Amino acid sequence: MPTYAYRCRECTGTFELQRPMSESSAPATCPDGHADTVKLLTTIALTGSANSPAPVSAPSGGCCGGGCGCG
Repeated sequence: MPTYAYRCRECTGTFELQRPMSESSAPATCPDGHADTVKLLTTIALTGSANSPAPVSAPSGGCCGGGCGCG
């Protein structure tokens, strides 16, 4: 179940709630009982496994990759 972060506009505290995606836009009450809250935009960092090799970038040269000799 996803976790959503919220901030209370009255006490300025932040808190998290686990709720179904279907309830992601439903109002949330802060732990102190205040109803004036706003859902925060959060980011998710995705990483590869430690065993996966680093991506290899293609050699580049000039404006078109060097195929025409401009680089």
